[in-house]
Amino acid sequence: MFGTNRIVARLHEMLTDAIDGAFTESCYDETELSRLEGKFRQYLTGKELATEKVEKERTAIKELVTNISHQTKTPLANICLYTQLLEEISDEKTLPYVRQIRLQAEKLEFLIQTLTKISRLESDMIRLQPKPQPVFPLVEQAVRETRGQADVKAITIEITDTSEAAACCDARWTKEALGNLLDNAVKYSPESGVVSVSVKAMEMFVRIGVEDEGPGIPEDELAQIFERFYRGKNAAPEEGNGVGLYLTRMILQREGGYVKVSAGKNGGSCFYIYLPRA
Repeated sequence: MFGTNRIVARLHEMLTDAIDGAFTESCYDETELSRLEGKFRQYLTGKELATEKVEKERTAIKELVTNISHQTKTPLANICLYTQLLEEISDEKTLPYVRQIRLQAEKLEFLIQTLTKISRLESDMIRLQPKPQPVFPLVEQAVRETRGQADVKAITIEITDTSEAAACCDARWTKEALGNLLDNAVKYSPESGVVSVSVKAMEMFVRIGVEDEGPGIPEDELAQIFERFYRGKNAAPEEGNGVGLYLTRMILQREGGYVKVSAGKNGGSCFYIYLPRA
């Protein structure tokens, strides 16, 4: 019994020292306690090496993301610029091809920018800074920035609720997350459709809703649409890369909130952003 009590007491000391980062072996004989301490030291050494390896990989990812972002920025900007110049001097025969080059270059630029944001968030190169602030001004700004895209399809964006509740969020990144939902709502809604935006104060969260009149999302796909690069069957007719919703989910998780989706009242989809109340 005495030996068991001694081992338990030493285990307690070992765990306390390991938490404090001060563990050292004290037994160097052939007893059970000595073997236990040796195993524990091996475990801690392996854990330290694994942590060091993860940190090195994270640093390598940061450098890679920075290099990719830097090296692709100028070439893509030049391609877009030269295609715009070519559009001005092209004849009717070549103009459609030049426009396709510009369109594909813009898609590539958007994809690289989005993947860069995701990588920076995943590797903690960017840390969100949530702070208490009213939600409605963010919603107004995001809607205003989407109206140009909506006007092309004669889509009306209606704000149906104007709650003045405050939430704890990062203004810039919350607007980015909401902008992704608004872009999708406009993209998948039919021409002359309506996109409804609402803001509602709840007990622990402020909820922002974005409802469209698009084709909707099948029930068996609801759990997958926030995965990276996933695109549902109903999304196939429209251009897309499947990273917008993944980025939205990641942003909200880092703010202590979340995003969910349900069927809309008019057959489309309704996405809800939940931000912690201030």
